[in-house]
Amino acid sequence: MSGATLLDGGCACGAVRYRIEGEPIYVNNCHCRLCQHQTGSTSVVNAFFETDAITQLSGETVRHVVKTGSGGDQVIVRCATCGTALWSHYPRLGELGAGVRAGTLDDPGAVRPDAAIFVASRMPWVTLPEGVPHFDTTYNPAELLPPERMARLRALIERRAAERSTAA
Repeated sequence: MSGATLLDGGCACGAVRYRIEGEPIYVNNCHCRLCQHQTGSTSVVNAFFETDAITQLSGETVRHVVKTGSGGDQVIVRCATCGTALWSHYPRLGELGAGVRAGTLDDPGAVRPDAAIFVASRMPWVTLPEGVPHFDTTYNPAELLPPERMARLRALIERRAAERSTAA
């Protein structure tokens, strides 16, 4: 893609570097208890992209599997050297989509949350940003995302459904 947005990022020790071509499909700031446990923080900001938009430029990664709130498997891709969580693959999109940890971007401010989710579980002293819709649990992306980004999400969901039907 000529003229596409390029986002670079990496782990804390510098061993893993990656590049993303394009804009995120959506960005969530999740305050659920699982994200709090997995990050050791108040929340996590994930920018979701098609996995094929991400190119790992250097370093080795390892994968850790944890359960999601729905009971499915989330695969967290981490630097093999320092353990920094770089992105995750969630059950809904499988390996087709990746939730990139915004904090690992060289310019984390290059992405802005479309929504803050599971705010009912947020720590009581966390202030929600103005201008970012927030939801006690989750939301319907079709009601929030612009048509172009929603079309990209639907395409991934359809591809994932086709994968599952051929695997059955």
